[in-house]
Amino acid sequence: MSSNKRTIREHQHLRYNPLRDTWVLVSAHRMKRPWAGQVEKAPEEHIPRHDPRNPLCPGNTRANGEVNPDYDSTFLFENDFPALQPDAPDPGSDQHPLFQSKAARGVCKVMCFHPWSDVTLPLMKRQEVVKVIDKWAELVEELGSTYPWVQIFENKGAMMGCSNPHPHCQVWASSFLPNEPALSDRCQRAYHQKHGEPLLLQYAKQEAEKKERVVVETSDWLAVVPYWATWPYQTLLLPRRHVLRINDLTTEEREGLADIMKRLLTKYDNLFETSFPYSMGWHGAPTGPHLTEDNSHWQLHAHYYPPLLRSATVKKFMVGYEMLAQDQRDLTPEQAAEKLRNLPGEHHTTTK
Repeated sequence: MSSNKRTIREHQHLRYNPLRDTWVLVSAHRMKRPWAGQVEKAPEEHIPRHDPRNPLCPGNTRANGEVNPDYDSTFLFENDFPALQPDAPDPGSDQHPLFQSKAARGVCKVMCFHPWSDVTLPLMKRQEVVKVIDKWAELVEELGSTYPWVQIFENKGAMMGCSNPHPHCQVWASSFLPNEPALSDRCQRAYHQKHGEPLLLQYAKQEAEKKERVVVETSDWLAVVPYWATWPYQTLLLPRRHVLRINDLTTEEREGLADIMKRLLTKYDNLFETSFPYSMGWHGAPTGPHLTEDNSHWQLHAHYYPPLLRSATVKKFMVGYEMLAQDQRDLTPEQAAEKLRNLPGEHHTTTK
């Protein structure tokens, strides 16, 4: 091992995140410290397939009095408690630069992946996951015809604030470009202007050659622990060809995406033999009025942010230094990728 690689694996250093124009402090030696802090409650193991009290199950009544259909695939409905509404009034604008406000409008939808509450994406059949992807693409096509941004995201597990174990995600379409994609847009545009190719397309090529941070890969997709990862087992899911938005994926790429999602999420579950919590979401080129603009600097990608660090009940806390100074992580992305990569491909619940 070269002295440079040994330094990176064993000693603290900074890494640059080109998607956010920020730096991450990597402190690999901190994994040696004993842990006497908070231990989370283990996730519920025995979830009923159909709970008559669960508002997301087929045939059940939701909080607004509406009754769900007896769906047998995906099921989409308007969020009963939306953060964005299409007819919100304009708050007006204060003249002082320190007290600015502007209108925020949009729609919020909930999408159930499957009629059963006791399954998650890695345990679903591939064609069932393809149907989820097809519905995502349909929503970006539909909502993106009007709204500048369509955010697809999944919060999985109580540790990530998910209040319902039924497999589902949310889709929020907004009249504005939110902070994170706006920052990513600026960074990808600047890289493209300077280097003449999309940042994440070049990054995927580099990672495919280096291999050291690759977790799983297919002919069309690559899942890596990014060089600049903040969360312990954070991953970045990338198509190998230049793709702007999820609705631009071919049939073959959608099938390949279902395959690599199942493989990646199986690795996650196998790490600590638990239903792995995470927040994930898709980022693609802006939509609505931006559809007619040149977005060639963009590359479709998905972020997975799981909080677990040492076990199924010990998570990484983003507090103190992370909140007041900058992001910091305890094990290197290479160590995290190696652990995930070497895990079995079969889900731990099917091998017992």
